[in-house]
This record gives sequence, structure tokens and C-alpha cells, in this order.
Amino acid sequence: MKVRYGLAFVAIVALLSACGVIRGDDEGSKGAVTTGVTREPCPLAVDKKKGCIYLGTISDLTQGPFAALAVPITDAQKAFWKRVNAAGGIGGAYEVDVQAYVRDNKYNPEVHRQVYNEIKDKVLGLAQTLGSPTTAAIIGDLKANSIVSAPASWTSAWEFEDVIVESGASYCVEAMNSVDYAIETYTIKKVMAVHLAGDYGADAAAGAKIAAEKNGLEFTAVETPPGATEQGRAITEITRNKPDLVILTTGPADAAAIVGQSAAAGYKGRFIGTGPTWNPALLKSPAAPALKALYEQSAPGKPFAADTPGHKAMRDALPGVTPNDGYTSGWSWSYPMKAALEKMVAGGDISRKGLLAAVKTLSTVDYEGMLPPEAGDFAGDPDAAAFRQTLVNKLDDASPTGVTTVKDFFTGPTARGFTLDGPCFAKL
Repeated sequence: MKVRYGLAFVAIVALLSACGVIRGDDEGSKGAVTTGVTREPCPLAVDKKKGCIYLGTISDLTQGPFAALAVPITDAQKAFWKRVNAAGGIGGAYEVDVQAYVRDNKYNPEVHRQVYNEIKDKVLGLAQTLGSPTTAAIIGDLKANSIVSAPASWTSAWEFEDVIVESGASYCVEAMNSVDYAIETYTIKKVMAVHLAGDYGADAAAGAKIAAEKNGLEFTAVETPPGATEQGRAITEITRNKPDLVILTTGPADAAAIVGQSAAAGYKGRFIGTGPTWNPALLKSPAAPALKALYEQSAPGKPFAADTPGHKAMRDALPGVTPNDGYTSGWSWSYPMKAALEKMVAGGDISRKGLLAAVKTLSTVDYEGMLPPEAGDFAGDPDAAAFRQTLVNKLDDASPTGVTTVKDFFTGPTARGFTLDGPCFAKL
């Protein structure tokens, strides 16, 4: 009888421990469920009876070239998860905190790695990791530790990384579609890509090269450093070679300098800048007349004022802000993480590996109309799952973010027929 009672007691202790009633010293002190998940409520909890899922944010928040976009991206994601929490959270059991572990990467890969190491043991995943070269600096560790992350970038490399939940077409596809659009809209014989180094610039340049070569066009690529005062060589190459189309993949200030000074030197061709080249403040810059005459923006999604349920929810959640498509991107990028967290909780494996397993089952994501559902395919192979639709915008003073769409979601013939068998930038 004593043996039987002893075994029963051991079984009860094991059961209670599994349920969290009896906890080990570490877990008991923190109420930890797993890394980055606690039984205790979030610091800003709506419902203090729910546990908390912590997601980290690493962004360009002060002095980097994309801070004007990154601050709105980060604020939109805070508003997105606040809305999720107000609507009941994740699986009725957890709310999500994206405020406790926010870090500035200054758009520097070394700084990105440093601040990532500061927070990685405190979060389940990353709500945002901004930049292609910066995220590349931590991708090995993300994979080694099954840390699912939402990127604030669109390099084609993310198609080959299970831990990355990207939204929208890659820079490579965006540039392919831009070249095809220009062929359809203008007279194009010579294409030049002016781009920053690394996965961001080189991915778009590779897409432009693939499209140009497929269509029998002359192609050149000019790598340029960041900084509005550093664009002398790029401007010289444009004005000397006189391409009919320049695909720009830089920061906004760089783009304004290139377009404005090239136009002042007599260049009359067309510029199409990838999404991050635009900031509405450029409409008030000295380059504004040249931009209006020569520049269009390619984009992976619809702008701030678009009429979709997701855009409306975003605007309602961010009253009084100065419109910026950083908000649009930050909000739309959050949907796949939400879908994966919901699947993880429903499946019962609340862990990094459980979240990654949930990601691999997602073939569509409900973006509330901001993107087509198939933009959230993480279950297929990279070539089949790659989303290939982008848009083209023109400048418009009357638009809240300075752009309106002239070519809605489309896939050009180059992207449609392209086999994605590796990151595009490797082909440049």
C-alpha cells in the first residue's frame, strides 16, 4: 500500500508540474512557459488573466538611412498588436508584447547582431528585424534557435529561410516587374540599376538585369554608397550613359539627390525606385520638380490611403499620425506572425519549435485585403510559394503619402516565367 501511495504521489507531482502548479526555481520565479512566454500578464495587459508572448523589435530608429520609415513601421506594429490584444489576444490565452524589447540597429549589421544578442533569450520571436544585410548578420542564429522573425525587408533570400515570415514580393521580383512595366509604357532600350551594396540593392539590381536580358535590352549596374552627398559617381554614370530607365534601390535622401542632380545635368530618362526609396517629405525637397517629372515608385503593397479593411483598421488604430507608408508596411508585415501564433497556441506546442512548425503549415494568410492571401504562403517550396505581384505608383501631391497607384497588383512576363532557384542577388 505504501508503494502504491508513493507512486500515486509521484504521479500527482508530475502532473501538477506539467500544468505549472508546481514549478522549478527558474520557471516559478518568472512564471515562464517557454523562452519569451510567461503565465504572468504582459506589462500593458488588457486582460490580466492572460499570459504574455514577448516579441522583439530591431529597427533603424535614429541615425540610419531608413529611420524615416522605420519609426512608423515600429509604431504601426505596436498599434497592430494592441488591436490584437483588445480583440482577445492569441487563442484566448495570451496577449502579445512588442514594447519591452525594442532596439535600434542604426542600419548597421554589427550593431544589429549586438542588440539581437541582448534580447534573444527574452523573446519567443521577432516582430521586426529591419534590413536585409542586418538580418543576414543574425540569420544563422535565428535558424539555429528556431526563432521565427518578421522581416522589414523584401530580399529574395527570405524565400529560402523557414524562420522568416516575409510579406509581399521580393526586390528582385519588384525590379523585374518594373522593367516589364517600363517596356510596356515607355520606349526602353537601355536599363541601369543604381543600388546600395548588399541584399537590398543587389537583389533589385539582379531582378532588373534578368528582365533586361530576357527582353534583349542593354544593362549596366552601378553600386553606390549610402548618403545624399555620396552620389556623385552614380549621377555621372547616369548622365554619361543616358539609360532610358534607371532602377533605383537606395534610401530616400539618396534617391532625391540622384534624381534631382541627374535632371539638373540634363538627363531626361525614367526612374523607378523600389519601395524604400520614397518618403513623402521628398515632395517638399528641392528635388520635387525632378521627381514629379521623372520618377515613379514600385511597391510591394497598396499605399496608406487604400480602401481595404486592413488599411482602414490601420488608420483607425493610428489616429492623428502624419501618413507614411512605413505604417502600411509595419501593419501588413504583422499578419503572418499573428496567424502563426494562433496556429501554435491551437496546436498546443507553445515553444519556438512549435511556432516554426506552425509557420510551415501556412499556405495563405488573411491580410484583411492589404495583400492577396497567397502572399502568405510559407508551406510551398521557394519557387512555388514566391509571391510575384507588385504595383507601380506615381507622385501625387493630393495623396496622403504623396503617391497613388497607376498599375495595381500585377505580375510581368519576366517574373511569371522566372524559376527562383536561389537568392537573386547571387546572379548579379
